[in-house]
Amino acid sequence: MSNKNIFLKRFIVVITIILILVTSFTIYIYYNRIYEPNINLSYKDKIYVYIPSNSNFEDVQNILIKSGVLINSSSFKWVAEKKNYINKVKPGKYLVSNSMSNNDLVNLLRSGKQTPVNVMFNNIRTVEQFSQRISSQLEIDSLELINKIYDAKFLKTLNLNKQNISSLFIPNTYEFYWNVSVDKFLNKMVKEYKSFWNFNRLSKAKKINLSKTEVTILASIVEKETIKKDEQPKVAGLYMNRLNQDIKLESDPTVIFAIGDFSIRRVLNKDLKFKSPYNTYLNKGLPPGPISFPSIQAIDAVLNYEEHNYIFMCAKDDFSGYHNFSTTYFGHLKNARKYRRALNKRGVKR
Repeated sequence: MSNKNIFLKRFIVVITIILILVTSFTIYIYYNRIYEPNINLSYKDKIYVYIPSNSNFEDVQNILIKSGVLINSSSFKWVAEKKNYINKVKPGKYLVSNSMSNNDLVNLLRSGKQTPVNVMFNNIRTVEQFSQRISSQLEIDSLELINKIYDAKFLKTLNLNKQNISSLFIPNTYEFYWNVSVDKFLNKMVKEYKSFWNFNRLSKAKKINLSKTEVTILASIVEKETIKKDEQPKVAGLYMNRLNQDIKLESDPTVIFAIGDFSIRRVLNKDLKFKSPYNTYLNKGLPPGPISFPSIQAIDAVLNYEEHNYIFMCAKDDFSGYHNFSTTYFGHLKNARKYRRALNKRGVKR
């Protein structure tokens, strides 16, 4: 073999080796960009990333950088470009796991596979409080939600008004996507409301001669009167007695709602004269709307109220949360004096 051929053969071998090395190195670089972990959550295993509606890719990248989850943002961008995620950004709440690769992360975000939010609300008094609670859990703007709830067309479709629309919302746990629209949120609330008022509950409401809205209004009073769930049917029975006997409900919580100062612990005689359709010391029957968003248990307590002859109640002087009940005004005055003395002893003036 000539020297020329030997040289050529060696040259080809060297070039081949170089090409193999370059190719291997290139593959290694690309592999790292695509499949090597690019998420570091320190001591956490998982973190939720929130991508607002109308976000573009730059917004997403900034969110990931500010949240401190990306190790290398340039490699993430490279993979996102290759997989065309930069033109397919989808808003929502995403569960990002530690040690995810760029490929995993881009696939997750591009798929729009969100982690649902368990929305909870209870101990709510007003639509405004409700809207704030919802906006703290979802992307929904509280003011937009309030305006939609009070929208005349929306109220008309439900045969409700601004005073009693709060009866639509049944406190419970509901599953939503974080970026759900206001309309879709309310549509689901309407659906849940109709599902809650099933044939069984509607039959019980008809039997006690109350509409479902009136049941909710009374339930809101019952729940604010007693913190003891096992006492709610008894309290509900007392107010049903008053309604059936055309006696004013004279409920302190309705006065507090009318005044709008929910820090009041002791209702004074002057408060009972506060002019408002919600003041049941001045007006007979139920107030025009709920004074809170009553729980399912309180609603069912009204539908299944305890039958008895009590028409008076007063908190026990041991501050246990339970009440003394009586059938006569004389008995009520006796209980009321005990409770007032207990309040004075504790220094509760307001």
